[in-house]
Amino acid sequence: MIQMVKKLLLVLLVGTSLNAATLLSQNEIKKIEELELFKRAQISVKKAYDVEDFYLLKVVIQGNSDELYLTKDKKNLIAGEIINTQTGAKLEVPADVSGLAGKEALTFGSGSDEYFLFTDPECPYCKKFESYFPQIEKNVKIRVFFYPLDFHKNAKDMSMYVMSKKTNAEKIKAMLSININDEDYKNRNYSNKELAELETSLASQIAIAQKLEVRGTPAVFDKEGNKVSWPNMLTKYNVKQ
Repeated sequence: MIQMVKKLLLVLLVGTSLNAATLLSQNEIKKIEELELFKRAQISVKKAYDVEDFYLLKVVIQGNSDELYLTKDKKNLIAGEIINTQTGAKLEVPADVSGLAGKEALTFGSGSDEYFLFTDPECPYCKKFESYFPQIEKNVKIRVFFYPLDFHKNAKDMSMYVMSKKTNAEKIKAMLSININDEDYKNRNYSNKELAELETSLASQIAIAQKLEVRGTPAVFDKEGNKVSWPNMLTKYNVKQ
């Protein structure tokens, strides 16, 4: 066990990335599911990656999603989190972001580095992150999805107000400038048809966030589906915080 832990620490110290990991085949996944513990605990494997000295598994245990780590000899299953010592990020299976392009509320930036952002207009951390957008505009292409959190009572109305704008440029301007005290979103009148369309569109974005298991905002994913820490993202583009 001590030797295994040393190997895991070595993997983290050299900065293992899932971008370089190998996705296991369905046949290999089937072999893992045939392990006695997996059958007994009703663990099904949705995705699995070969990450240096262990397997990273995206699993469902009796209806609940989780991530587990299996040693290469398949004798030890590790529960809990593995944290990268360089970035502080949890090592986890990438989200499936395929098919999301075109479903966003708006797109920000003209750069080549693509990201998916789930934001809440009432979230102070989202507003903080978005305040840096002008500094990274030429580096990124951010597909923005709205995910108003339940405890932000104004977030839904604020989201729909931004989404109601006709052009992408108008939506960007509204997103970056809106705040909780604005009267415009509070007094905005919609036709019954427009309101229904906005509510349907927002519900679709919320459903996407929930499917990706977004638990808080801002949540950022790169084009491979890896979670990205927004402060680290800004550092990548030499933005002082």
